[in-house]
Amino acid sequence: MEINNQSIIGEIVAENYKTASVFKKHKIDFCCNGNRTIADASKKRQLNEKELINELQEAVAHKGNAEIDFKAFPLDLLADYIEKTHHRYVDSKIAEITPYVQRIASVHGDNHPELFEVERLFQESAGDLSAHLRKEELMLFPYIRQLVKAQMSGGKKPVTKMGDAKDYIALMEDDHTVEGDRFRTISDLTDSYNPPADACNTYRVTFSLLQEFEEDLHRHIHLENNILFPKAIDLTESIAD
Repeated sequence: MEINNQSIIGEIVAENYKTASVFKKHKIDFCCNGNRTIADASKKRQLNEKELINELQEAVAHKGNAEIDFKAFPLDLLADYIEKTHHRYVDSKIAEITPYVQRIASVHGDNHPELFEVERLFQESAGDLSAHLRKEELMLFPYIRQLVKAQMSGGKKPVTKMGDAKDYIALMEDDHTVEGDRFRTISDLTDSYNPPADACNTYRVTFSLLQEFEEDLHRHIHLENNILFPKAIDLTESIAD
């Protein structure tokens, strides 16, 4: 895998997810803003390009547990995987985390007023993400599955009520950007999920759950923005009306 300063971040991670840890280390967004080059990201973060490239190459060369090659998945299978793995995770964790953020804000908010903002942001995320997932499950993902069937059968492009697929995908990507920004703010407010010295066990568990939620969200958005959506657009354009 060749990596240079003009390599696109999202494409690097799509090719080998081991590189995600390097981008996370340097706080480089590889999911919502994965369309930047190494050169652009290095300049913004004031990093040495060559050192960053070396770290990425070391991550790729590392012989750890093999990563799933999601780029090789048929599009309908990838949509199924995202829905059954990441969508279900979001739904279950929203229900689990919500009472935790409410409780620590209520109990510790006087000493740590940032917790009220964390609670507000998470509640906003819970509502917006739930609506976003349903739009994908009811509109976009079924359309992607129909595209795959049309490709396999040699049929025509399926009719959709959502308008132009490229425009609809752009709306989904906009939603992703909002969530990425929102959780970046939550991370900043919580000092990257490091609980203060006076934190009780519930406080610490809540921060761990929020961090896990954000990490899953990054992978979830990466699979859609950098793999599923570009391939779906290519497939749409390759099938006759």
